[in-house]
Amino acid sequence: MIYTVTFNPALDYVVFLDNLKLGDVNRSTRESIFYGGKGINVSTILNTLGLETTALGFVAGFTGKAIEDGLAAQGIHTDFIHLPEGNSRINVKVKHGDETEINGQGPVITEEAINELFAKLDTLTKEDILVLAGSIPNTLPEDIYEKILASLESKGIRIVVDATKDLLLNVLKYHPFLIKPNNHELGEMFGTVCKTDEDIVHYAKKLQEKGAVNVLISMAGDGAILITEDGQNIKMGTPKGKVVNSVGAGDSMVAGFITGYIRGGNYEEALKSGTAAGSATAFSEGLASLEMYEKMLKQITE
Repeated sequence: MIYTVTFNPALDYVVFLDNLKLGDVNRSTRESIFYGGKGINVSTILNTLGLETTALGFVAGFTGKAIEDGLAAQGIHTDFIHLPEGNSRINVKVKHGDETEINGQGPVITEEAINELFAKLDTLTKEDILVLAGSIPNTLPEDIYEKILASLESKGIRIVVDATKDLLLNVLKYHPFLIKPNNHELGEMFGTVCKTDEDIVHYAKKLQEKGAVNVLISMAGDGAILITEDGQNIKMGTPKGKVVNSVGAGDSMVAGFITGYIRGGNYEEALKSGTAAGSATAFSEGLASLEMYEKMLKQITE
């Protein structure tokens, strides 16, 4: 089973406007609602690509129920922990040329709820894959990622971590199976700017030296570079298309990578699938459809 953890799920309310005037009444041309959070995005794409997945995390109130029911309607299995107070957040994304976002705070996550999450994670085995993605709400301890990896260290679980800077650096000693910073985040970790592929490979290998098993560096329109546990440096460009959405593209890459790794059995297939899924979302209004993914994968394969 592939498990994902989303500490702070959200309803993403996307509003499209022709113009935005501050201090005035604005009327939308249309709206969309998505079930958001990086782990949920990963589970959504895994489900789209035909892999079974379970979304873990915390939900609360009527918005939490809407998230849970909405994912179930899509065929995504969830095992959320229900918080006794508050509501899962609503993120408002206003699109009128540039995108403006107002992200909600989310409910307070209690110590009892944290312990319940650890109890669920303790049931995982070496046959499972766990994806930890995204930032940490201020009601959780800053070292929650470290604590999770430490608690699972002896189980041999393949753990994917998609986080930034210290959140990522601090877990490397537990040898995550895959980490996925982008090229800008990679440079920030070492106080530099990665200007060339050689720079990216150099600093990605430093993350490997610190403990990461495989390092996937996404580079937006310039493709991606994968440094594998068996010493391969694989670069892959992106398919052609118009970028209309950056939200969830990285999460889609993670889901696609896992899909390709499980089905293809090697890292080149994993990178192809990850690149196709990330590009498919970038070229779509929301998360990628199976049709768009297959179209992107065909471009890469050809």
